[in-house]
Amino acid sequence: MKTKKQNADFLHIGEKILKWYENNSRELPWRKTKNPYKIWICEIILQQTQVKQGLEHYQNFIKRFPNAESLSRAETDDVLLYWKGLGYYSRALNLHKASRQITDDFRGKFPRKYEDVLKLKGVGKYTAAAICSICFDEKLPAIDGNFYRVLSRIFADDFDISQSSAFQYFSESALKIMPEKQPGNFNQAMMDLGSQICKPKNPDCGNCPINKDCIAFETGTPTRFPVKIKKTKPTDLFLQYYFVICGKKFLVRQRKDDFIWKKLYEFPTEIPEKFRENIIASKTLKHKLTHKNLTIQIDKVEINSSAEFEKFTREHGFSALTFEESHRKSFPKPLENFLKICF
Repeated sequence: MKTKKQNADFLHIGEKILKWYENNSRELPWRKTKNPYKIWICEIILQQTQVKQGLEHYQNFIKRFPNAESLSRAETDDVLLYWKGLGYYSRALNLHKASRQITDDFRGKFPRKYEDVLKLKGVGKYTAAAICSICFDEKLPAIDGNFYRVLSRIFADDFDISQSSAFQYFSESALKIMPEKQPGNFNQAMMDLGSQICKPKNPDCGNCPINKDCIAFETGTPTRFPVKIKKTKPTDLFLQYYFVICGKKFLVRQRKDDFIWKKLYEFPTEIPEKFRENIIASKTLKHKLTHKNLTIQIDKVEINSSAEFEKFTREHGFSALTFEESHRKSFPKPLENFLKICF
C-alpha cells in the first residue's frame, strides 16, 4: 500500500501536465463552458470522431438542440439527420433516449452525481467522469486511450489494456499523479498530451513536459507501451440490397434497432421473383465496421410500371424518394456513397 509520501512523489507529474496545458491548450468551444449538456454532447461526438471533424457537427447539433428538452422533443429522423456524417449512429439514438431520461427522471435538469450520470443511456465510466470532473469539479480521472498510453509510458507499465480490469487499474494509477484541484483541466490536459505529444506512433518525446519523469522515455521504449494482447478478429458479413427505381424515385425503408445501422434508411433486401429479370446492373462494395468486414451487393432494379411500383411500395412498407428528398434521410455510409454515384 502506498504511503502519502510515496503518492506525493508522483503529484509533481500532474502539476507539470497542468502547467503545460495552461500554455498549450487548444481553443475549442466546449472548453469555454461548464454546461453539462454541452460537455455531454461534445464527449459523445468525440468518442469515435476526431476533433477537427467533430467541431462543425458539434456546433450545428448544439444550435439545433440547445438543451435536453429540445432534444427530447425532436423526431428520431431529425436527430439522425443532424448526426449525419459522424457515423456510429447508435450514439445519436442513445443521446435521444438519454435526453428523455433527463426530462422524465431528472425534471429536465442534467444530473450532477456521477452515479446518476452513469444511468443515462450510452454514458459509460469515461464519459461520466469527464462530465463530472469538468462541470462539477469531482476528482475523477476520465480514462480513455490517451490515459492508457500516457500512464503506461510514464511508469513503463506492461498491464494489458485489453483486460476488463484495465479501467479500474489505470484509474488508480491516474490518481497517483492527479492534483487535488482542477480535475477537469487535468483530464483535458491528458487528452491533449496523448493526442498531440504522446502519440501512438512517433511520439514527440523531445517536447513532452514530463519526459524526465517518463520511464519509457528514459529507457528508450515508449512505443512498446501500452501493451494490448487481446485482439478481436472481425467477422465477415454479406448484405444483399436491391436498388429499386421507377422514373426518378427509388425505394427505402428505415432499419429496426436490433442490429447494425439502427434506425438508418436502407434499400429493399428482398424483391419478388418477377422483378429479378429487371435487374439492369450490379455493384459490390466493401466496408469495414469495428468488428465486421462487410461485403455489400447492390442490384439495380428498374420497374417501368408505376402501378407495380406503387403496389410493391405500399404492400411492403417502403417509402419512395427522389434523390433530393433522400438528403433529409440518414443512410449507412456505403449506401450514401452509392447514391452519390448513381445520381
